[in-house]
Amino acid sequence: MTLAETRTLQTSAGQTSAAQAGFAAARRAMIDSQLRTSGVNDAGVLQRMAAVAREAHVPEGARGVAYMDRGIAFDDGGHIAAPLFYGMALQEARPEASDEVLVVDGSSGYLPALIDPLVKSIKAIAPEQALGSLRGTFSLILIDGAVEQFPDTLTRRLAEDGRVVAGLVENGVTRLAAGRPAGSAIGWLRLAEMGIPRLRQFDAPKRWSF
Repeated sequence: MTLAETRTLQTSAGQTSAAQAGFAAARRAMIDSQLRTSGVNDAGVLQRMAAVAREAHVPEGARGVAYMDRGIAFDDGGHIAAPLFYGMALQEARPEASDEVLVVDGSSGYLPALIDPLVKSIKAIAPEQALGSLRGTFSLILIDGAVEQFPDTLTRRLAEDGRVVAGLVENGVTRLAAGRPAGSAIGWLRLAEMGIPRLRQFDAPKRWSF
């Protein structure tokens, strides 16, 4: 290896180290200025938010804004929601070591990465898969986005004493909500109005009027 090549490698390593330090600082700022100030103070949740690198779950061109206080839309139709959505969702979900979890992923893989070490098992699926034939029963269902209509395919997969945390779309407004089985449907508790990426796959059929 020539001296020039050695210097190039050293420069690259230094730039990588500086970038990693910058992202680590951005994660700490996210926790202090976005999560704690909005009531997300659960130690386990904050530990996971500090441990998982958001910049690894967005396209290369969006890494510099990975920690801003809003969601990021991907060119392929996927998304990563704002940090506060995930912090509040995990705090409300209260994941346990015995939980078998189904995650409807927005395609970033961020939510599955956050919850994976906290539970017994996790199955991550795309929104389109949630509308098809599913197997298994889950004690916790998490939806990485807001839905206008919660599908029966997911309701049937929720254990009798299970719980759901998802975004809901109601009259064009998105809210974080927690749900429990209520007969053949889900009973919802609306928690907070916030910006949440909408999963169009779960839109209700359009009603025609004359």
